[in-house]
Amino acid sequence: MFLYNNRFGGILADDMGLGKTIQTLAFLQRVKYTKEKENKRPFLLVAPTSLLLNWIQEIALFTPNITVYLHSGNKRVKGLESLFPADLIITSYGLLRNDISLFEQMDFEIIVLDESQNIKNTTAKTTKYINKLRAASRLALTGTPIENTIRDLWSQMNFLNQGLLGSLKQFEEKYAKPIEKNDDHEKAKELQKIIKPFLLRRTKEEVAKDLPAITEKVISCPMTEEQEKYYEEVKSEYRNNLVNMVEQKGIEKSRFSILQGLSKLRQIANHPYLTDDAYAHSSGKHNVLIEKITTAISDGHKVLVFSQFVSYLDLLERDLKTEVPYFRLTGSTSKENRARYVQEFQVAENPCVFLISLKAGGVGLNLTAADYVFIVDPWWNPAAEAQARDRSHRIGQQNKVFSYKFISRNTIEEKIMQLQKKKQGFSKDLIVTENNILSNLDISELQTLIA
Repeated sequence: MFLYNNRFGGILADDMGLGKTIQTLAFLQRVKYTKEKENKRPFLLVAPTSLLLNWIQEIALFTPNITVYLHSGNKRVKGLESLFPADLIITSYGLLRNDISLFEQMDFEIIVLDESQNIKNTTAKTTKYINKLRAASRLALTGTPIENTIRDLWSQMNFLNQGLLGSLKQFEEKYAKPIEKNDDHEKAKELQKIIKPFLLRRTKEEVAKDLPAITEKVISCPMTEEQEKYYEEVKSEYRNNLVNMVEQKGIEKSRFSILQGLSKLRQIANHPYLTDDAYAHSSGKHNVLIEKITTAISDGHKVLVFSQFVSYLDLLERDLKTEVPYFRLTGSTSKENRARYVQEFQVAENPCVFLISLKAGGVGLNLTAADYVFIVDPWWNPAAEAQARDRSHRIGQQNKVFSYKFISRNTIEEKIMQLQKKKQGFSKDLIVTENNILSNLDISELQTLIA
């Protein structure tokens, strides 16, 4: 309210699971009633498509007096007159981009961006369009304000308080390069002082002191003989090709090929079948994971299984189908089915498994019925792993949570974990989050990954 009354914007960057949604609704309801006698302007909330129905449900539960128009679907309105009776207009980032000619005509009281890291790319059309919108006040919600690089923070702050951090070029020279390239902790502290009044972040340790403990463990899985042979062959091929490409073109122009090569090695570490459907042998990690899932189910637990690769969830589904009751959520799951599967999983009396892709299920899910979380593959951004764990370890959880990360021994996965530890320093001086280790990869680190 202080920021709103003084026409500043801010980031609510509380840890995942601490109720950013209900805090935002309480804020909007307070403003609605303080402005009731004035010529009201509507609020606008922009969220990822997968979270739209979740917002509708939370509003119905906690603030039913806020009238809502959901701008979504093929039958959404094309004119302003249909929007004005609502206190709050809710839409997705994609639809806002598509219908910008409608939204840019409007004056909003407050614009809220949920999962505001969606505007981290300063050159993207969505970011440019959102910055054009008119509002008296702006609010960003995200548990990971720095997802890839410190520039993510600049983009969000520029939306909230334009000019606070200077131009992007000035910001890069003064803060981003010294902090990211030179590990300059003094510059990080200087930047932290500037953003502190506009960023509220509380951790679970501070807020949910009565939250059950979470036990985290890394399970190192030896590859099978056939898997190891296949992995080494592919690694040797990529090592020569990628290093030569970087030397000729530079790391920036080689980034897509690097990502492709590293992604293939990560898939093989899960199961070689993901890259070669003629592969007829087993995978060490896959065998261990199946065993852990079936044991947890037989012991009466509910389990979340996260993987970045939908193709691996396909494989897991194939091998679990006859033995274990399961739900599945990926990017192709409809909004209606997403909400239904979550509800059914939460109330199911019998043990079951929820197979979830990182992109579709890393945020916006409350799955406190689960007390086991299996992370199949380590992700470049460790904050994404934390988000996955916090689908279960959040307010409402009554049981101790066990989180297991599965790593294939002597593979790129072990190297990823080493680089994660190396790269965690600077951002903790800013807002206690980790950065994506791919964002500033140099040639020596690339050689380490494929050594």
